[in-house]
Amino acid sequence: MNRSIASFALLLAGCATTAAPLISSKPAPASPVVFAAQTPGAAPLHLTRVAHASVLIDFDGEVVLTDPWFTESSQYHHGEPLAMDVAHLPKLAAVVVSHSHYDHFDIDAFAAYPDKSVPFFMPPDCVDAAKKAGFTHVQAMQPWDSAAVGDLTITAAPAEHGVPENTYVLQGKGRTVYFGGDTLKIPALDELSKRFPHIDAAFLPINGLRAVGRQQVMTADEAAALTAQLRPGVVVPIHYAFRGGWFSEIFLSYDGPHDASGFAAAAKARAPGTQVRVLAPGETLDVLNADPAGAPGQSTSK
Repeated sequence: MNRSIASFALLLAGCATTAAPLISSKPAPASPVVFAAQTPGAAPLHLTRVAHASVLIDFDGEVVLTDPWFTESSQYHHGEPLAMDVAHLPKLAAVVVSHSHYDHFDIDAFAAYPDKSVPFFMPPDCVDAAKKAGFTHVQAMQPWDSAAVGDLTITAAPAEHGVPENTYVLQGKGRTVYFGGDTLKIPALDELSKRFPHIDAAFLPINGLRAVGRQQVMTADEAAALTAQLRPGVVVPIHYAFRGGWFSEIFLSYDGPHDASGFAAAAKARAPGTQVRVLAPGETLDVLNADPAGAPGQSTSK
């Protein structure tokens, strides 16, 4: 099977979409991650999984949304409930999109977001769709392009997934976060640890998705190896509960179960200096500093 067939299997979303199921009650926050910040005076960082690769990264009041996906189709299912719908998103400082596949760029649903001037960063082939949806501050990004938004700096990083894709390094208020979209583990990612030697948190895809036999996403063990290279303070797995439908599952296979258990074990073994946290949709993890006495620092906003 050739790459075009693999891409067709991944792009297949069905003609109709419906609202995805929401969690019935917000889970209790995860216990904070506390470590000495690489940058003295770094602000608290709040990390909330929405579902799949959609994450809210709150740089102490400036919130970035990654890879919005808020609906489902007959062939695309989150495999877990959503933490919130578009109507309940907080005010966003920016949105980053890794690539054009429906489960990472649900632009028809995200068009309901009221602030059409929100800074929106994406690969070049997504730009027209975002503008057509009414967004006015849309910027195409190539690997190693950077842009400033308020107190934040957004840098596109390499990726490979069969279609044009970016991963991203997000920086602000003394914190650095890597968002891995659903890339393969490729040699170009080796540059990350050279350019960004101090990463507070990383979100890495882990399901090893294959479309008609061609690998499209890094496996749990490959994500653990990347964790060892990046040496983040904390790593959160993403992109593992996804399930296709009756037709798309004919073309798809996965590395391991639809959970993060394999990654958690592999990452702890390969990267013992990194804390591994598996977050349920709606669960928020606070990344805080340790004060000189070793006690957690306090958040200034939430």
